Amino acid sequence: MLTRIHPIAGVIGLLTILTFWVSTVLSELSGSKDAVVAVKQTIPWALPVLVLALAATGGTGLRLAGGSTLPVVVAKQRRMPIIAANGLCVLIPSAIVLAVLARHDRFGPLFYGVQALELVAGAVNIVLMSLNARDGLRLTGRFRNPEKV
Repeated sequence: MLTRIHPIAGVIGLLTILTFWVSTVLSELSGSKDAVVAVKQTIPWALPVLVLALAATGGTGLRLAGGSTLPVVVAKQRRMPIIAANGLCVLIPSAIVLAVLARHDRFGPLFYGVQALELVAGAVNIVLMSLNARDGLRLTGRFRNPEKV
């Protein structure tokens, strides 16, 4: 059961962050203030999905790893606290601040500073979660390790 829940939750978490990130970039590039406001107002409503997916991924990952000392498992375990801290300390607060600022039409230096921080933190999590997914696929044998070819 854990071997099914873990990858599904991981993919949901990764796709959620990727959707937030791409939506933010596209809304800004569109030049439409209404699009930016709509994206910034929608993201906080989807945060519970992200939090539940990441919690399920982390919890099932810990159970699946057990006491493993395999380098690939250790690498995944080292990334998880960074992903979690980044989400809890940067991404969630940023999403809430940006939603409030957008709702009140406050698109100044504070908005764009927080948005830049959010985009960087989101990109970091996308990379780290992608690396974890790759390593998970290697662990299951679904992805060949090029170093062993």
